[in-house]
Amino acid sequence: MSPDVLVTGFGVRTAFGPGAEALRRGVFSGVPAFAPTTRFDTGPYRTPMAAAAPDGPDAVEDWALRHALAQCGTEALDMAGLGPGTEAAVLLGVAGDCTSVTRYWRSAGPGGDAPDARPGDTRPAADTHSAPDTHRAADAVPARLAELLAERLKSTGPRLAFTNACVASAAAIIHACRLISSGRTELAVCAGGYLVEEETFGKFDSGRALSRDGRVRPFSAHRTGLLLGDGVAAVVLESAAHARRRGARPLVAVTGWGAATDAHHIAQPHPEGIGLTRAARQALRLAGDPDGDAVGYVNAHGTGTKYNDGAETRGLRAAFPRRAEAIPVSSTKSTTGHLLEAAGVVEFVITALALMDGVLPPTAGYDRPDPECDLDYVPNRPRRADLRRALTINAAFGGANTALVLERP
Repeated sequence: MSPDVLVTGFGVRTAFGPGAEALRRGVFSGVPAFAPTTRFDTGPYRTPMAAAAPDGPDAVEDWALRHALAQCGTEALDMAGLGPGTEAAVLLGVAGDCTSVTRYWRSAGPGGDAPDARPGDTRPAADTHSAPDTHRAADAVPARLAELLAERLKSTGPRLAFTNACVASAAAIIHACRLISSGRTELAVCAGGYLVEEETFGKFDSGRALSRDGRVRPFSAHRTGLLLGDGVAAVVLESAAHARRRGARPLVAVTGWGAATDAHHIAQPHPEGIGLTRAARQALRLAGDPDGDAVGYVNAHGTGTKYNDGAETRGLRAAFPRRAEAIPVSSTKSTTGHLLEAAGVVEFVITALALMDGVLPPTAGYDRPDPECDLDYVPNRPRRADLRRALTINAAFGGANTALVLERP
């Protein structure tokens, strides 16, 4: 078993709103957050639907991702009984904030009104220091957002940015666990963020990955794809010794972690889910439970796409050779949408809440069984459970897979 890594605080925001209560009202009640988004013109796309927070004072603008990350980081430290200026590693999973980049290229195109553009001047507007988007476009650089988060938290520890797509924030958590278990640091703030914007929305639409009917039905025969969603979260991880010295109350423990790749295809998982199986079995071995006999719940990647859900089911069967049918599995992307780089950390928080509350979040929208997907998917309604150990898994383009084992302390 790995040396204890404890979770002592978190901050989270989704389309349901900020904090754990918003997740309980939405995710744990099985109420999807999908609605037509007005954040940008969805006319050119096949669907207008996303799980985006309502427009208003906190609406997504080119400054908002850094703002939301700082809020979640501050809330996580506050919950942990720590404050700004705490010496901690800051690890961030993010692709950057693309809203200002999209706006820049649109305005810089033929007939556009790029700031400071002059006849015959072919320089990008972002090269002119007086352009309003110049400073904001720098937030598209993930390392800058990591630096900004560390500055807002007044942290003097090391900082790293992870950009490996939909496992980015889970990879940040895994790296922090390795740092803590090896004694290289005692405290870390791990965060991730994605806010629905047109750049990525258009890419997923072009790839025909978005649900055609505005619903996400993971593991169901009628599933037609995913929908994107807002997600930002931060968690405080610390060594058991550090938590004891300061009298901190642990929320959950992280006892196992694993990462693997199958390198099968740039956008499709291996049909048998072998990368997922390897990551899960690594995490389970580290937790001292190689066959997963003590696991009571799996928070699945569960995108609701044709290729993912069958492959993930087969991967879970291989990861739990003795009792796959007995383990409840659910996809919370059915309510939050796919949070991309933030998926790992938000679903980590959701899994922690499942352990803390003894409630399994359902797979919303589940309608008709698929012969390829034959596990217990907690359909449509939450379920009470005396839960002591859970697994949360994520996957990404290029065949990357992550797994984390959480336990009640």
